[in-house]
This record gives sequence, C-alpha cells and structure tokens, in this order.
Amino acid sequence: MRRQFLRAGLALLIAPAGFAFVTPARAHAYLRRAEPAVGSTVRTPPTQVVCDFTEELEPSFSKLEVQDAVGKRIDAGDMHLAPNDAKQMVIGLTKLGPGTYTVIWHAVSVDTHRTEGRFSFTIGP
Repeated sequence: MRRQFLRAGLALLIAPAGFAFVTPARAHAYLRRAEPAVGSTVRTPPTQVVCDFTEELEPSFSKLEVQDAVGKRIDAGDMHLAPNDAKQMVIGLTKLGPGTYTVIWHAVSVDTHRTEGRFSFTIGP
C-alpha cells in the first residue's frame, strides 16, 4: 500500500514536468531586415519602407511610421501588410530629400507578443 502511494506521488511530480515540453513555442516578431536597410545610405529616395519580421503580424495592432530629422512624420500613413506575406509591413513615403530618416515600428505577432524598435537610413551621396 505504501509503495503504491509513493508511485502515485512520484507520478504526480513527474507528469507536470512532462507537460511543460508539450506546450507550443511562442515567438516574438523581430525585425529581420528592412528596405532601405538599417543604417544604410541610399542615393535614390525610396518610395516606401518595407520591414520584414520573423513572425506573422496582426495588422490591427502593428504600426510603422517614418520621421525626418526633427521628428516630423513624413510617411503616407498607409501602413499595410504585404499582400502575399503577413510578415512584412509596408508604408509609402512622401517625396524625400537628402537627410536622415527614422523608422519606428511596433509589431504585434499573431500570438499577441509585442516588440518595438527603430532604425535610421540616410539619403545622400
């Protein structure tokens, strides 16, 4: 009787540990690459910014904006996910001149994890 009780107790201790490995992995959406590239200098002003993330995004809660050197928003305000890739945020740009621009992103993956960041690119020679 005592031996059965010990086995049952041991099974209760081991069982939860086994279930810990069965739960699905949850990931965060991190910036994988961008166009224009992070920290790059481009000669031709881009017409849009494309940010590629590691996970699919929830468009209702994700945000992308572009600011000039004084913090004025200069994007077209049309952030959307790429038509065939739920991991890419795209935003159009107004006509840009030489200077440094900052891209600010807030990404919410479909599993509801939130990440955010910023990077800059420069238009110049």
